[in-house]
Amino acid sequence: MSRTIRELALELAAGRLTSVALTQAMLARAEAHRAQGGHAYVSLDGEQALREARASDALRAAGMVASPLAGIPISIKDLFDVRGQVSSAASLALAEAPPASNDAVAVARLRAAGAVLLGRTNMSEFAFSGLGLNPHHGTPRNPRDASRVAGGSTSGGAVTVALDMAAVALGTDTGGSIRIPSAFCGLTGFKPTAASVSLSGTLPLSRSLDSAGPITNSVDCCAIVHAALSGQEISCEAARLTGLRFGYTTDYVGANLEPQVRQAFERTLDMLRAAGALVEHFDFPELLQLPAINSGGGLVAAEAWHWHRGLLEQKGAQYDQRVAARIRRGQQQGAAEYLDLLDARAHLRAIASARLAPYDAWLMPSVAVVAPQLAPLEADDAVFFATNGLVLRNASVINFLDGCALSLPCQEQGELPVGLSICGLNGADGRILALGRAVEALLREL
Repeated sequence: MSRTIRELALELAAGRLTSVALTQAMLARAEAHRAQGGHAYVSLDGEQALREARASDALRAAGMVASPLAGIPISIKDLFDVRGQVSSAASLALAEAPPASNDAVAVARLRAAGAVLLGRTNMSEFAFSGLGLNPHHGTPRNPRDASRVAGGSTSGGAVTVALDMAAVALGTDTGGSIRIPSAFCGLTGFKPTAASVSLSGTLPLSRSLDSAGPITNSVDCCAIVHAALSGQEISCEAARLTGLRFGYTTDYVGANLEPQVRQAFERTLDMLRAAGALVEHFDFPELLQLPAINSGGGLVAAEAWHWHRGLLEQKGAQYDQRVAARIRRGQQQGAAEYLDLLDARAHLRAIASARLAPYDAWLMPSVAVVAPQLAPLEADDAVFFATNGLVLRNASVINFLDGCALSLPCQEQGELPVGLSICGLNGADGRILALGRAVEALLREL
């Protein structure tokens, strides 16, 4: 079983493990995965990772330990700049781009915390899909069932953590790209308030909706990484479930749930009630406006088109054509339509603030379905786009509202993974992580 950051840090502190040995073991698993046809990593940087691990061990021997992340191997999504490496966003269109001259801020902060960078992970091209398919580098398969997708867009990152090829994956989340693969792969993922982590040096999808955060093995791991990325103090205390007030809605995010997802979600609500929490249904009918608001492609298409329009003109044939089609929807939006989207977002954020005011957190299934089978998605554009929309539906609500959310595995033993999302509004990151610790402890009884 994969160990948490805290468990690995204790092993390193006690001298029972070295960063070099840990890094070598994860690199060996990553190489074996690639040799067996796996597609989690776009590239591995084994020599540099081992240099960093040796330096970490030397610093530890001298009594210098920057953080719990010191000496811990991590993977980096292929849209964060790493000094000397090409940030291709898993696209052939950027394969010949010049190497980055500096680390992205998020990468620099992880380096400062002492983390060891193993390599760059595969993803949906340009982060524009919740399913994780990539025709250029191969599609990462679900670690629980290789006939299914791992989820996107941080598909490779989730697989590296699930298969113990990294202790943490650094990912991004524009409409669920951390929480969806976490839910599909039985992992824990945190999408923070967007402004809490700098995206400087990160290839954008949507400047209004992008955020950066971790995919890990526990809530505590998420808190440790978020503290490093954001510079914020994050409490290690778990909230007390007794008397907490959780809200859930069947409007929009509760519709068309697969039976296993519905059963896992309802079972979790019952467990929370039995533990002394108040779990209440509330109405949020305004969410039903979202399909109409985003019918022209939404903020993602508009802002992606702004960034991609020149590259599409030059190298459009090298794109995944499903991704290119979604980006080109932004070309149809004018300034008035874009401002309408911003106004609609501000209006819905105000409504959400009132709707969620009575609750400590909002609960929803992270994804309405379990991980879909890959073959039908590859074979049929209509199936792909319909499934992609359903997979993104719940998680994207939180990005539109500029909130934060934590996805926890809530399935029973032997079931395909299902994610529970614990959600809050802008700035509630610390509270959501504290609540997540308490809910995680309860779910571990499953």
